Amino acid sequence: MRKICLFGATGSIGKSCIDIVTQFPDKFSFTILSAHSDIDALFELTKRYRPQTVVFSGVLEKSRWVTDFRALGVELLVGPNALESVASEAEYDVLVNAIVGAAGLKSTLRAIERGKNIALANKETLVTAGELVMHLAKENNVAIIPIDSEHSALWQCLVGERPQDIERIILTASGGPFREKPKSFFREVTVEQALNHPNWDMGAKITIDSATLMNKGLEVIEAYWLFGVKLEQIAVVIHPQSIIHSMVEFVDSSIKAQMGLPDMRVPIQYALSYPHRLPNKLPRLDFTKYNSLTFFEPDTIKFRCLQLAFDSLAVGGTAAAVLNAANEESVWAFLDKKIRFDQIPVLIEDALANHSNHKAATLENVLYSDQWAREFVQRKI
Repeated sequence: MRKICLFGATGSIGKSCIDIVTQFPDKFSFTILSAHSDIDALFELTKRYRPQTVVFSGVLEKSRWVTDFRALGVELLVGPNALESVASEAEYDVLVNAIVGAAGLKSTLRAIERGKNIALANKETLVTAGELVMHLAKENNVAIIPIDSEHSALWQCLVGERPQDIERIILTASGGPFREKPKSFFREVTVEQALNHPNWDMGAKITIDSATLMNKGLEVIEAYWLFGVKLEQIAVVIHPQSIIHSMVEFVDSSIKAQMGLPDMRVPIQYALSYPHRLPNKLPRLDFTKYNSLTFFEPDTIKFRCLQLAFDSLAVGGTAAAVLNAANEESVWAFLDKKIRFDQIPVLIEDALANHSNHKAATLENVLYSDQWAREFVQRKI
């Protein structure tokens, strides 16, 4: 029985993870669950799965919740620092980090220090501190297993392959809801339009990132750290059908592609069961229903965020941490209707142009740059 610590249990990735664990009660169980804003949903999950500990990282408005959870025989910890405490001390085998944003970084580092494997859906952990995370993982013999469909695809394509045989890795992107819209349209984009993704059902923040293609930019940075390739070995291609989740091209010109219907439960299950595969009843891909699969070059002029991600990785140091933090603040501002959609990349580029770059080998430098970027963007807004 593999004991799971799930951070972000009430989000879209968390719900998919819960669905997979429910299908395999003899393989997996939850010992820790966390949520940030939906205490009612967390309580219902606790009644059903009875973990040892639950964490509510947001602001708890009613003190009665501590008593209510205790009545279930479950300890409730409250506050953002509780995630780090649980990762450092609680009982579990695998940490599933499905928290949105940079909040999951410290707890992931604590889990790695304990030698716990990480099933990672939180892009920001590697984007902001990839050098630090991967060094610590190697030092503690920890596997960082990606949950993102694209990185899971690359992970699966590389099983049994030698690093020196990789020519390039190719990340696919749906192109989001505005792939065929002119750049002039971006000024008028509403929050509702940006949240209407054509293929994937995701949380608000990641859906906006998909609309700007920043989501793919963050994945480029993740892939750089996960797979140890050079920047020039990473390519992005627009694939509107989202059937091929990513590809690896080898030095002999062969290409491996991992394919399937767009369903996050597939990479989540693989991350939990790795290195094994478990039979499931998820929908299968019927090739006869797809008459063609199409591919396009990404427009990095129209989708400026993707180019900014490549640029920050080329600069190195804490530039990616600044990129990520500036993007988070800009996206939340757009969702709150404080800025326009087309102002998101402008704010990010402004932050990158004005920050003083530092080495990203220490947590202090990463967190300093993260906070600086947030304050810079907030002042601009």
